[in-house]
Amino acid sequence: MRQLTLFILVTSVMVSLYSCDANRVFEKNLALENASWDRMQVARFDVEITDTLSYYNLFVNIRNSGQYPYRNIYLFTQIKSPTGQFARDTAEFVLADPKGNWYGKGIGDLWEHQFPYKQSVMFPRSGKYIFEVEQAMRDRELKYITDIGIRVEKVAQ
Repeated sequence: MRQLTLFILVTSVMVSLYSCDANRVFEKNLALENASWDRMQVARFDVEITDTLSYYNLFVNIRNSGQYPYRNIYLFTQIKSPTGQFARDTAEFVLADPKGNWYGKGIGDLWEHQFPYKQSVMFPRSGKYIFEVEQAMRDRELKYITDIGIRVEKVAQ
């Protein structure tokens, strides 16, 4: 009886967590070795898109240590379609206010941020889209960035 109760509880939690995030198509974060991001290190994410009729929101996920010395981060982003066409952007994301208070969610010395990157995007073809993210700061080695990721979600209807 006790095992059945535990099974029902775990199943209920899993279902509620999944249903809260039903619009997510893809989300992945890559841990950066030694909390350091070299300018030549490209974070690559392969995303399979099957629904070409829906709109999508794209997000950039960043996790930093409280020792990160800047308020912001500049990134080069590139999206490559299944046909080989690509779009390249430069984006700035603000991590802290002018007084140095971190935005995002913090636990201990780590801060998580999820930034809207593009809103209501349609993918014209189904297939594998390649998302690439590079740091574009002046430092060749950007210290205290621990993770970089992306999220693709369908726009709620």
